[in-house]
Amino acid sequence: MTSVLLIDDDAELTGMLVQYLAHEGFAAEVAHDGEAGVARALSGGFAIVVLDVMMPRLSGIEALRRIRSASRVPVLMLTARGDEIDRISGLNLGADDYVPKPCTPGELVARLRAILRRASGTSTAGSSNPVHAGPLMLWPSSRRATWQGNPLELTGTEFSLLEILVRHAGKLVSKEDISLQAFDRPLARFDRRIDVHLSSIRQKLGQRPDGQPWIVSVRGMGYQLLTD
Repeated sequence: MTSVLLIDDDAELTGMLVQYLAHEGFAAEVAHDGEAGVARALSGGFAIVVLDVMMPRLSGIEALRRIRSASRVPVLMLTARGDEIDRISGLNLGADDYVPKPCTPGELVARLRAILRRASGTSTAGSSNPVHAGPLMLWPSSRRATWQGNPLELTGTEFSLLEILVRHAGKLVSKEDISLQAFDRPLARFDRRIDVHLSSIRQKLGQRPDGQPWIVSVRGMGYQLLTD
């Protein structure tokens, strides 16, 4: 069974989720505050972490910061519905995705499975062969990347997004197509997760010799990875 760590102070909710996840093939454990959750997440025994933003002792945002300082374990954030600041903060710190609360257990499981597929590389057809664009090289089977010959640290979601752009290097890829390929769902109105993730990737790649980013956006249309 796939191991999941739930970090949430809502005992009633986590109790229900543990039972539901068990029926769906997940073995879930619970931590009810941020500090305990960080310690458990960094133990290395979990395939994925579900992290609530609002918690006692240590907020979910700070817990994510501490987890990301030492681990690349996939993290799904639970955010208050309509709270875009927490969502963007979480994505900027390396969360793989978010689900607004309240959410249905079915929606949560669907997001967990999508993240795990991205993390394992099983969502990309023909992923066993390395792909490259200019100085960027990706090995989808091992989820490894190098940039200008140096290791490039990416979250699972960042890797999936970058792989899509590499496979279409030099071409404009619409946000709708990116959402369908990377997140397995249509692009939602006002959804900024793609923009935030790609902003993080841009920072990691740095600037081109002409001072422009390697990944350019065309307003209202999509993104393009430049190769020279």
